[in-house]
Amino acid sequence: MYTFKGGTHVTEHKNTSNAKIERMPAPATVAIPMAQHIGAPCRPVVKVGDHVDYGQLIGEAGAGLGCPVHASVSGTVKKIETRISAQGVPVEVIVLENDGLYTLSDTVHPFPKPLDEATPDEIVEVIRNAGIAGMGGAAFPTYAKLKSAIGKATTLIINCAECEPFITANHRMMVEHPERIIDGVKVLMRALSLDTALIGVEDNKPDAIAILRENAPTGIKICALKTKYPQGDERQLMYALVGKELPAGKLPADIGCVIFNTETVAAIWHAFYNGTPLCKRVVTVDGDCIGRPTNVKAPLGISYRDLIAYCGGLVKKPERLINGGPMMGNAQWDLDAVITKGSSSILVLSHEFCEKGHSKQPSACIRCGRCVKNCPMHLMPNMLVNLAMRRRFKDSESYNVMSCVECGTCSYNCPGGMPIVQHIRVAKASIRAAQAAAKMQETAQQKEKSKEVAKQ
Repeated sequence: MYTFKGGTHVTEHKNTSNAKIERMPAPATVAIPMAQHIGAPCRPVVKVGDHVDYGQLIGEAGAGLGCPVHASVSGTVKKIETRISAQGVPVEVIVLENDGLYTLSDTVHPFPKPLDEATPDEIVEVIRNAGIAGMGGAAFPTYAKLKSAIGKATTLIINCAECEPFITANHRMMVEHPERIIDGVKVLMRALSLDTALIGVEDNKPDAIAILRENAPTGIKICALKTKYPQGDERQLMYALVGKELPAGKLPADIGCVIFNTETVAAIWHAFYNGTPLCKRVVTVDGDCIGRPTNVKAPLGISYRDLIAYCGGLVKKPERLINGGPMMGNAQWDLDAVITKGSSSILVLSHEFCEKGHSKQPSACIRCGRCVKNCPMHLMPNMLVNLAMRRRFKDSESYNVMSCVECGTCSYNCPGGMPIVQHIRVAKASIRAAQAAAKMQETAQQKEKSKEVAKQ
């Protein structure tokens, strides 16, 4: 059994594991953000009143790290405006009025050569043009990850763990479309010039493991992972499968590995064999407030409101709306916020559900050490939260606070009810702000020195 040190077994709530993926018709309008990825936002290449086709480029990435954005419906550009994103920052949004025709853009076409004739650079370009970003939540541009791993990575890992509670989108993708995942892996193997790949699936998905093994050719190994959170984190996954630990500040490619998410691989299959850019994704819609929890293939840019309405609406008063899983997702405040490339699930939970098992007493550390025992990064969360609460952020650096992946294992296991991750996030944000300020000051000083030298 493949596993890692630390972590915990969380209550799974995999209510939709048998819910087949449903294709949802697009609503009257979709609002497509120009920033759905790590890197600089895209620049709109359409204007109000323009007609666009499904799959047409509407947001162009700049020269740096970025990911182009495409229309998820055909129709008319209704408006271009600024909204607040799921992460709480302003982002430019293109609102499209759906004509219901799904007219395919003439730019959409499959790769013209067989896979065994494709070069690594050509595959990277296909992925870049398709606008694929990591669909497990990180939303890092996939072409950039692949390009940086070519010539360095000797182990290709596909992350099918899906360890967050509630989410089953990847599970259903494996069960219903295993050939897309397997053939997408072959595309990546070709780009990386590798003959083997590892697909890691938690053992609470025996049906997915069985069907992938039936479809996998020699060279692609399906590995049953011990069900334990956060098995899906790249550091824990690498340790479980190949026994390698990722040093602080390093990338997986630095130790010979590269990791891609299940649905990201399926999107690569679509881009290579159909020419389809990333315009839709599977989203788990669940929670005790949802009338009909299920998995939905939804167009990017659809609002939470429309998605929830399709899934039976709200049957209880909601206390919390979460974009992503309950452990690492972001609490939301607006039902009109939209699904993006990194949105794996929408959860709507009642007050009763959120407060279940929570103590009414004020939070306090009781020195039990559970957070230290369960931390998958082998940190001391008890010390980190202590220093953060006293605003000794600089001291917390000596306890490697920046190595925390904010998985929430410590908070989940804390009998004292301490919001450990929230305190750690405050410390990390303060340290980043101080580093940015120091860098700005250094840049300003260098400019002043340059001016003095020029005067002399």
